[in-house]
Amino acid sequence: MKVKKPELLAPAGNLAKMNTAFTFGADAVYFGIPNFSLRVRINQFDEKSILEAAKYCRKKRKKFYITLNIYAHNEHLKKLPKHLKFVKEIAPDAIIISDPGVLQVVKKELPDTPIHISTQANVTNVEAVKFWQAQGAERIILAREVTLKEVREIKKEVPGMELECFVHGAMCMSYSGRCILSKWMTNRSANLGDCSQPCRWKYKTVSKRIEVVDDKDRFNIKIEEDQHGTYLFNSYDMCLIEHVAELIEAGIDSVKIEGRAKSVFYVGVVSRAYRKVINAYYEGENEYQKEIELAKKELYKLANRGYGKGFLLGEDPDHLFNDSAVAASWEFAGICEDQESSNMRRVFIHNRLRTEDEIEIITPNEVISVKALNIKNNKKEEIDSAHGGKNEFFLVEFNKEIKGPFLLRVKI
Repeated sequence: MKVKKPELLAPAGNLAKMNTAFTFGADAVYFGIPNFSLRVRINQFDEKSILEAAKYCRKKRKKFYITLNIYAHNEHLKKLPKHLKFVKEIAPDAIIISDPGVLQVVKKELPDTPIHISTQANVTNVEAVKFWQAQGAERIILAREVTLKEVREIKKEVPGMELECFVHGAMCMSYSGRCILSKWMTNRSANLGDCSQPCRWKYKTVSKRIEVVDDKDRFNIKIEEDQHGTYLFNSYDMCLIEHVAELIEAGIDSVKIEGRAKSVFYVGVVSRAYRKVINAYYEGENEYQKEIELAKKELYKLANRGYGKGFLLGEDPDHLFNDSAVAASWEFAGICEDQESSNMRRVFIHNRLRTEDEIEIITPNEVISVKALNIKNNKKEEIDSAHGGKNEFFLVEFNKEIKGPFLLRVKI
C-alpha cells in the first residue's frame, strides 16, 4: 500500500515565478519580503505584490508560506510586530521561522498561525524535533545534513510532526547555510539574507608553504588548482530525483525546491520534473523509473554546478573545484503564459530567439521539438531574431500547434 502523496513546495521570488511554479506542478510556494526572509537582493516581493500573490493562491486553492527565517537582531525585532499585522491580513498557511526570538513574537501576535521551523535552525535529531514540537511547531524543515536513515528514525519517534526536506538546489559549504564568510569578507550577512556567496568565488594560493598540522594529515585539504585558480568551497548542487520513493516511504510530508533567486525557467523545469516523478511513484515501478530517466535529462539541461546527493546517503557532498558551474547545452529563451492554442503565439523573450535555432517547447505535460517559422516584433514587423531585455512580447509562428502556457529553450 502506497503512503500519502507529499506536497511539492517550490520557490517564488516574484509573481511570475509563483505562477510558473503552480503551472508546472507545485502544490505550494514560499516567499517573503526581503528584510525578513533570507533573500535581500534578488527578491521582488513587497507588501503590494504579496497581497496579490495571496489572493492568487486562494483563488487557485494552493498553499503559500511566508518566510521570516532570518536570525534577528534587536533592530529587526522592533520592526517585526508591524510586519506581523500585515502577515495576519494575508493569512498564510504557515510562517517559516529560524530564530527562537522571532518565534516568541509570532506566537504572541499570531497565535493561530501554523509554524514551520526553517532548515536554518539545523534540526538534525529526534530530541530537537521534540523540542520544537513543544514550542508549537507543526512542521520541521530538516537540515540538509540529515541522512535518509535519520529521516526514518525521526518520523518513527515523532509521527505527529510534519517533516519537510530539500530535494533540489544549491548546497552551502557551511552548516545548513549558517555561514560567516560573507559577513567577514564583504560585510554582508548570510544570516540576514544578504549572502555575497564567497563560496562560489575563484581562489588562488599565494604561497607554496605547507604547514603540517599533525602527523596524521587529518586537516590537509587537496586543492586542485591550475593557472586559473580553484573553486575551493564550491559545492555541487543537490539533486535527489532518484530518491523520491525512499523519501516518500521514509515519511517526508513535503519535498522542497531551493531557488527563489533562480529564473522562471529553473522553477518551471524543476517543478515539472519532481511533479512527474512523484506522480509516477503511485503509478508503479516501471512508470516511476521511466520518469526518473526523463527528469534527469531535463535537469541536466539546466545550468548547474554538477549534481550530487548531498548528505542523504551518509556521505560527504561533492564539490566542483575547477569552475563556478557546469556549462549548459541549452539556454532559456522565453516564456508564454497565455492559455490559447495555435501555431502563432505571444512569447516574452528573456535571452534570444532566432528562426534558425534548434528549439524545444516545455509544457506542463510534454517536451516538443519545434521550428520558429517567423518572428514578429510588437509592431508586427517580421524580424530574424528577437532579443530580451526590452520588456516586450514577440509573435512567434511555430511549425506545430502549441497548447497552453509553455517555456522555451534553444540549443547553444
